[in-house]
Amino acid sequence: MDEQGVYEILVGVPRTLGGDVGFQARRVLARLDALRREFPGVRFVEWDERFTTRLAGSCGGRKGTVRVDHLAAARMLQEYLGARESL
Repeated sequence: MDEQGVYEILVGVPRTLGGDVGFQARRVLARLDALRREFPGVRFVEWDERFTTRLAGSCGGRKGTVRVDHLAAARMLQEYLGARESL
């Protein structure tokens, strides 16, 4: 991370439709805790990714392909950057 100058990483947390932390989100958060311990100089930002895959699919992505995942990740990053600009 230091070699590449990484100081911040956006991490999608797949919460339930009600906003709760379900099984999959617990797995992500457990791994995130390990990464925070391993890379204390990096800021890890948790981001709710609930609807990103659905929105990516409605934007022309093909379900079951890597393309939907890429579009979902791009959407999540776009939301995060937009939120930062409004601060």
